[in-house]
Amino acid sequence: MKETELIDEYISRHIEGEHPYLYKLYRDSNLYLVHGHMISGHVQGTFLHMMVKLLTPKRILEIGTYTGYSCLSMASALSEGGKILTYEINDEMEDFTRPRINASPWADKVDFRIGNVLTDLPQDAGPFELVFIDGNKRQYVEYYELVLSVLVSGGLIIADNTLWDGHVIDVAYDRDAQTKGIRAFNDLVAQDDRVEKAILPLRDGLTLIRKK
Repeated sequence: MKETELIDEYISRHIEGEHPYLYKLYRDSNLYLVHGHMISGHVQGTFLHMMVKLLTPKRILEIGTYTGYSCLSMASALSEGGKILTYEINDEMEDFTRPRINASPWADKVDFRIGNVLTDLPQDAGPFELVFIDGNKRQYVEYYELVLSVLVSGGLIIADNTLWDGHVIDVAYDRDAQTKGIRAFNDLVAQDDRVEKAILPLRDGLTLIRKK
């Protein structure tokens, strides 16, 4: 077992316990899907839950639902009247994800849509206080510009996979489209004086971006 996996296990034993519904969702994702490892999981889900508790947003936008683990982790922390709008571009995920969101204890707080957020987000969808980006790595720059326009001043963007398993500093991945997309996003955010930013080496890298 890798050292990072051992650390994750250690962290899991020392944070809030995983909700039984999320535990089952995690198991189902790994049992029935080829890329189950892409799921956020307990450690990251707990972090997202905590951020929602601290920020108390009324409106959250998520880009990249996958099986719904991160979405439901955030939804479980929303206060009365809070809502999360989440987009999944892969329509093949609908049969797996929609029933599991609908059967969850937080179904009334989730608006799950299949589609491309870049073209399908309604003009009146916002404003949002929190955005979680975990979609197509090639389009992170486009997502960023879109969500800045619908994010309130003082609102937070959380971008996942921004260290990309270390590939961002590995010359062997210079021609890889996904790595290039993440690097372009990281470079843009680093130079953008519209925001404040920090990178956490949690899981595969999380960037916190606060709109001024």
